[in-house]
Amino acid sequence: MKKIYIIIALAMALTGFSCSKSFLDRTPIDQKVESDFYKTPDDAFEALVSAYSVLDISGNGNIMLSAELASDDCFGGGGTADDGVIQWDKFKSYNDHNADAWTKYYQGIYRTNQFLKKVDGVDFSADPDLKQQYIGEAKFLRAYFYFDLVRMFGHVPLITAPIEGDNYSIPQADPDSVYALISSDLQEAITDLSATAVPYNQIAASDYGRATKWAAESLMGRVFLYYTGYYSKSALPDGYTKDQATKAIDDVITNSGYGLVEHYKDLWHAASLSDFAGQNNKEAVFAIQYTSAGHGDWNLQNGNRFQVMVGIRNQVLDPYYKGWGFGPVNPKLWNDYKDGDTRKTASIISIDGEGYTGTYAVGDQAQYTGYFWKKYTPVGGADRPDANGGDFQIDNYDNYVVIRFADILLMGAELNLNNNLSKAQGYINQVRDRAFEDASHRVTLVSGAQGIKTIMEERRLELALEGQRYWDLLRQGLDVAKAAIDNSSTDPDFQITFPTDTKGLFEIPQTQIGLSNGTLIQNAGY
Repeated sequence: MKKIYIIIALAMALTGFSCSKSFLDRTPIDQKVESDFYKTPDDAFEALVSAYSVLDISGNGNIMLSAELASDDCFGGGGTADDGVIQWDKFKSYNDHNADAWTKYYQGIYRTNQFLKKVDGVDFSADPDLKQQYIGEAKFLRAYFYFDLVRMFGHVPLITAPIEGDNYSIPQADPDSVYALISSDLQEAITDLSATAVPYNQIAASDYGRATKWAAESLMGRVFLYYTGYYSKSALPDGYTKDQATKAIDDVITNSGYGLVEHYKDLWHAASLSDFAGQNNKEAVFAIQYTSAGHGDWNLQNGNRFQVMVGIRNQVLDPYYKGWGFGPVNPKLWNDYKDGDTRKTASIISIDGEGYTGTYAVGDQAQYTGYFWKKYTPVGGADRPDANGGDFQIDNYDNYVVIRFADILLMGAELNLNNNLSKAQGYINQVRDRAFEDASHRVTLVSGAQGIKTIMEERRLELALEGQRYWDLLRQGLDVAKAAIDNSSTDPDFQITFPTDTKGLFEIPQTQIGLSNGTLIQNAGY
């Protein structure tokens, strides 16, 4: 039977230490074999780092990018001859679409499964708490990988141990089984990481990017809200309740030491420049670490590869550096920001508004709207990758903040809305006050559906171009998603029809279906 997945042998898996930020800065391991490994805590740590290193693999395998292109806030873009990008935007079938994501996540799952299988053979007698910390981090990572997979594809093979022999024909599991594992892993991660939990200001810089109790609680809240919304349930499949999710999120808000950066623009390199709050600022509860240290080596995954994808196509408009023009921003998003909202110009580049009309050339930019991403767009100047021995295509280095504190405040507002309206109001007030830099633009929350609508509108503006909008639409219902995403423009390039028969799921890569000899079934609508 042919393999469904790219299963990497342990010796190869342990060569994944290409990142050179903080704890990921490790000498590559290419001389050890399994029989010589998993003996010491250092061995276990190196194996754990190999699982973390999968997070860096981005580009076309980055769920944040594909989800934004599928949302109502962006179009596909890229070059007029590019394939695959428009297909995300228009929900069209494309040869082996999403193959990078599928491979990435199962590679990460393999590495965490291998770690969890072997860790009991490591001698942790000198520091048993360290073993629990490592297990908690591995459980967090496996939950993270599976959550992205199940959101994207729905029915996916559920693998909880390294595949042995030739048993590669793994059937797709019911999503409830996958969510039960995600919930269990995150709850165990919270327990295992509690002993080492410290407030943000006590986290060593060398540990930035590692999973913490706060990150696990935050992801737990996100998983709960997505599952219960998308599947119209009151609890996760294992019985994890709204009350539990609320306590987890409230704990992060109250005790984690994370908080809002004073000025919204300072969160984003291109929006703030010299005022940038930094890659691991107090709002970054969990951030994937990137670096330019790869210096043009395409075999490594050091750099943030999706940054070049969203940059202005083939042009340098100081201070912005060139990119490929993916995800031109929908003018509706620009127009929906109110006067005085600092998030508007911190999130989006307006070609006209920033005075580039006379210097910008559309060229072969597909679906040009006049608006590009400012969040995560590459920055020029002396620090740009190709001015320092790197390649601008692969060596951009801004971290991707997967979970930031403002998102947690808005999750807290949503979870508390019907039981503690005052607390919910206080949480959203913090977000609005920072956005407008005053307390005179607050919105009043009410319990029930109208309150949820208000919070969702705030999430769109606060978290624009951060990979959350598409999932927020889906968890409100397919009818809500369709109403937002459908675009009846007279220009065929911008005509979008959200196909509800797909249920918002992405296309399973055709190569994987072929390799499975019929075990994998394609999602409806493709």
